[in-house]
Amino acid sequence: MTMKPAVLGAALLSSLAAAASAEAPSILVQSTTSTQNSGFYDYILPIYKSETGVTVNVVAVGTGQAIKNAQNCDADVLLVHARAAEEKFVDGGFGVARSNLMYNDFVIVGPAADPAGIDGGSDAVAALRTIAEKKALFASRGDDSGTNKAELRLWDEAGVDTKSASGGWYRATGSGMGATLNASVGMGAYTISDRATWISFGNKGDYRITVEGDPVLFNQYGIILVNPEKCPSVKADLGQHFIDWLTSPQGQELIDDFKLDGKQLFFANANR
Repeated sequence: MTMKPAVLGAALLSSLAAAASAEAPSILVQSTTSTQNSGFYDYILPIYKSETGVTVNVVAVGTGQAIKNAQNCDADVLLVHARAAEEKFVDGGFGVARSNLMYNDFVIVGPAADPAGIDGGSDAVAALRTIAEKKALFASRGDDSGTNKAELRLWDEAGVDTKSASGGWYRATGSGMGATLNASVGMGAYTISDRATWISFGNKGDYRITVEGDPVLFNQYGIILVNPEKCPSVKADLGQHFIDWLTSPQGQELIDDFKLDGKQLFFANANR
């Protein structure tokens, strides 16, 4: 792939040059963990820095915490995957506008023994209902992340009260996706993971994807500039340039080109 270097506007270049004597230009992105765990930032941010000279610092936490951090003005850009919460963030005046960036999907993973008998299924809600009926162990992130929000929505659709099962067959780890996958493998529990983290996860053991392909497992990522009217410290020009670069044809092509073991982890869909 041949890339054309992104060119910063003259006024922005001038301001960067003026600031360079004090410190190198940088922005802070509050982000979901899946983009970090998958290696996406290690791949794409050096390209952005080489073209612009801007360092992008990332705080990778669950989506709920990332949104709270951004509301506390501890961010220039928000990149998460819980659309309803993202739209609430913008509607509350904390974000300027939300844009689609890319997507992948969630998968239900479990041990080869498959105690719930759901392997090979494509109905996520039915699979979760079966897990509950058979009281097969299930590990939840339990951390208000985008993945956790999606999981709880699916349990609701399945008509399962996970609160009453907490501590029994339903175990909340209160931790990130990688740690929850490790816990699942350790206890022989099913869990829900975003596909990118699952592909890059190195401790699979005998675990496999048991349920995939259900439209309800669609996983959309959005990107938002934090509103400088709410947070005067926001580097609005730099943050918006980063968003524009990622959603440009070049940025979208780079997203599609990101692969691990030949597998595409994210699918670009800005402005769609």
